[in-house]
Amino acid sequence: MSKVCEICNKGPVSGHKVSNSMRHTKRRWLPNLQNVKAVVNGTTKRIRVCTNCLKSGKVVRAV
Repeated sequence: MSKVCEICNKGPVSGHKVSNSMRHTKRRWLPNLQNVKAVVNGTTKRIRVCTNCLKSGKVVRAV
């Protein structure tokens, strides 16, 4: 299962973890995805959506 929001296509971002000794090791930041039943094109589907899309109202949740 991919770690990408199906609404805004937000995905993982890579960078460095920096320790106190300034040593750099690779790490990833993952989006906060939630499994949601939503109305898509008039039908109810299960989609993975980031919390920013849920809070902003880009997703209509199914009842």
